[in-house]
Amino acid sequence: MGRLPTEPALTRPDLLATPVKAALDGMPPDTAYVAEIDPNFADTAAFCAAYDVAPEVSANCVVVAGKRGGDVRIAACMVLATTRADVNNVVKRRLDVRKASFLPMDDAVAATGMEYGGITPIGLPADWPVLVDPAVAALPYAVVGSGLRRSKLAVPGDVLSTWPGAEIVDGLGRPVPQE
Repeated sequence: MGRLPTEPALTRPDLLATPVKAALDGMPPDTAYVAEIDPNFADTAAFCAAYDVAPEVSANCVVVAGKRGGDVRIAACMVLATTRADVNNVVKRRLDVRKASFLPMDDAVAATGMEYGGITPIGLPADWPVLVDPAVAALPYAVVGSGLRRSKLAVPGDVLSTWPGAEIVDGLGRPVPQE
């Protein structure tokens, strides 16, 4: 994991957002590990460069919403940092909405109780589906947000893909076009 010193997450509750800590309470110690980072390097590209973490083991959690008959449907999507969530096709079909888009930052922060740039699937509202790309599920450990910008979690892919509300969705992550 590059230069990312980790320790069992629950030994450092100060590095976890409140909903993340609550979700991890009572879980086995090897469920998640936490590492303190400089919050100026919380965004994926800067983080990977600063801590020598390969983008292929870093996963992003994005919150997406759409409407159907006045009903707002929200989902979290876990994709590798080397990909982007296919919001316009895969997520839209999964949510059964005409249009899906990223939840605005203020709404995502208010709904999750987490900091923007640190949102993680662990501790999200229980009624949200967590869509997980198979490549994330296959990782021995994925580096994800901790709910705070000043730390990251390392979580086994199989833990992320079997977390309550999680489902593996083929084709969720699409390669980022090269310029």
